[in-house]
Amino acid sequence: MKKKTAIIGATTNPDRYAYQAAEMLVQGGHEIIPIGIKSGEVFGKSILSIHDLPQVTGLDTITLYINAARQHEWEDYLLSLNPKRIIFNPGTENYALAQKAEQKNITTEMACTLVMLSVGNY
Repeated sequence: MKKKTAIIGATTNPDRYAYQAAEMLVQGGHEIIPIGIKSGEVFGKSILSIHDLPQVTGLDTITLYINAARQHEWEDYLLSLNPKRIIFNPGTENYALAQKAEQKNITTEMACTLVMLSVGNY
């Protein structure tokens, strides 16, 4: 099943895990919505500025690539997107945000998107 995925912390830098996740998601046929602080393009999609709080509908997954300290200012925005789940990749774990998400019936996973895609349980 293909999952529309917002990549929070999207980047054009191929050395970053967010970029590698975008690549694997696209290769797997998933629609990506890259959102970050720097402009650019990743796999044919423009990176939307998180400062603009872009509204995205029909999201299955948010995969986070910004650390917990930086997540705080975007918490309300992320929750407003009403994804079915949020994946907290290594280094982005945020139990307070996870609890808020779960109160809104959003599933949370402390996991690695790259590993999940690699083993087929994304």
